[in-house]
Amino acid sequence: MPDELLHLPLIHSILAREKETPGALLPILHAIQQGIGFVPDAAVAEIAHALNLSLAEVRGVISFYHDFRTTPPARHTLRLCRAESCQSRGAEALAAQLRDQLALDDHGTSADGAISLRPVYCLGACACSPALELDGQLHARLTPERLRALVNGCLEGETC
Repeated sequence: MPDELLHLPLIHSILAREKETPGALLPILHAIQQGIGFVPDAAVAEIAHALNLSLAEVRGVISFYHDFRTTPPARHTLRLCRAESCQSRGAEALAAQLRDQLALDDHGTSADGAISLRPVYCLGACACSPALELDGQLHARLTPERLRALVNGCLEGETC
């Protein structure tokens, strides 16, 4: 059985529970992502059919909201703040360092699936700029050396 089909029972359960809810698309997408870790392609057709929507409508909502994933998540998620305060304190240089160290763009995942890089536009740590969030934990007053050590720890399989 292909991996995508393994998720169908959970998807059908969520659809049965949520499809009559007004504005059901977002709660369904959130529930699927919470249950599976991402919104698999197999879910798109099932959702569209259950809600009488086109595939394009469902995919459009998934692509509009940056927190929905269509592939399995990386083991670690690094969210670098790109707001004004962090920018003024060197966030762009840190972003360039990350792109070089991980060989990916601002919205990418490292080739080994270890780290996913996501820019955000405020972590609420402006007084401690530049800042990033790694697996939900805030790291502030970053230096290039501290950032390199954090990333290396994730790549080497240590707890980040």
